[in-house]
Amino acid sequence: MGPQQDRSMANGTASRKETKVVHYRECQRNHAASIGGYAVDGCREFMASGAEGTAAALLCAACQCHRSFHRREVEADCDCSSTTSG
Repeated sequence: MGPQQDRSMANGTASRKETKVVHYRECQRNHAASIGGYAVDGCREFMASGAEGTAAALLCAACQCHRSFHRREVEADCDCSSTTSG
């Protein structure tokens, strides 16, 4: 147990683990940077080349760029358990 978990258990509250969904969108790699220009390849969304957990999973099947060149979009999980009366 880490220090954060020890404190939450001492207070009598259970720590809630939130999950976030991450999508990798259009490729932003500048292919013309070496000649001082700007040109992107038009890849609209990251598609893994291999199975999760392998090195190929970090390469895009469409443009062969690393996943870090693709725009990262994080969707936060909504806690819809609380209700409001109005």
